Amino acid sequence: MTRRGGEWTFVQRSTVAGGVEAVWHRVTSPEGINDEMRPWLTMSMPRGAEALRIDTLPLGEPIGRAWVRLFGVVPVDHDHLTITDLEQGRRFREESTMLSMRRWVHERTLTPAPGGGTDVEDRIVLVPRIALRWAGPVLRTVLAAFFRHRHHRLARHFAG
Repeated sequence: MTRRGGEWTFVQRSTVAGGVEAVWHRVTSPEGINDEMRPWLTMSMPRGAEALRIDTLPLGEPIGRAWVRLFGVVPVDHDHLTITDLEQGRRFREESTMLSMRRWVHERTLTPAPGGGTDVEDRIVLVPRIALRWAGPVLRTVLAAFFRHRHHRLARHFAG
């Protein structure tokens, strides 16, 4: 975990039992994303984009507000979802703004693991809005724990 100016970063890595193709299909689908985030949070796809997947979104175009809901019910934030880079079946990069973040970057990369399965790596960059600048270290710590939770849920899904 590092900090540069008002920017906070962290990386989360894990290996899951599924093959790259199956893991990619899971992590780019709204169902898979929400399963990773549960029970703490869920995220809706923007209105009019409910049937889309991360790997089918238009590159570089904000597609609208994706609401983040605590326990799947209470709206706590929204993400102006924008996918800026995509290597089909291997990597995506989201660069968005949020109600709480002036800048949010989530890059997820999948690679075949040497012993089988898939290595999953998330690189996160967050820049809290001015009102939350003081909370940078707390947000980074909480979000790093949340991404460990997401990786655990993903690994559990492929554990059988």
